[in-house]
This record gives sequence, structure tokens and C-alpha cells, in this order.
Amino acid sequence: MAGPTRAAARPRIRPVWERGYFSHSYWAGKKKMGTIRLGPKGEWDGVYRWEAGHHYGEANSLAAAKRSVEQA
Repeated sequence: MAGPTRAAARPRIRPVWERGYFSHSYWAGKKKMGTIRLGPKGEWDGVYRWEAGHHYGEANSLAAAKRSVEQA
């Protein structure tokens, strides 16, 4: 008799940031985890608006907005 077999481990999908037109999106495979948006061209007020799931907010820098999306 053979011993118990070990279930094959699933490869872990690593989330990545993708730059878009006036936005950045956080993807895990084919699932969008969050988005950071800018205002319209020529009218941008310097605020990054982010949303992830049921959480949303504003940040003064892109790095701060990305951290917020990753934590949510």
C-alpha cells in the first residue's frame, strides 16, 4: 500500500499593478482588486481617488493610494 498522497499545491497568484489611461488597477489573475483614478485631463485637482471592494478614499500621492488599495 502506498502512503497518503499529498494534494498538489495551487500556484499562488501574485497581484500586479497595471497602468491605464487616467487610472491604475490592481489585478490578481483576472480579478480586479482595486482602482486608482485621476480627474479629467486639464481639470485634475492633485487628488488620487481609490476604491477597493467596499472601501474608498482619497490620497495626496500615488504611493499612498496604492498602499491603501493593497491594504483594503
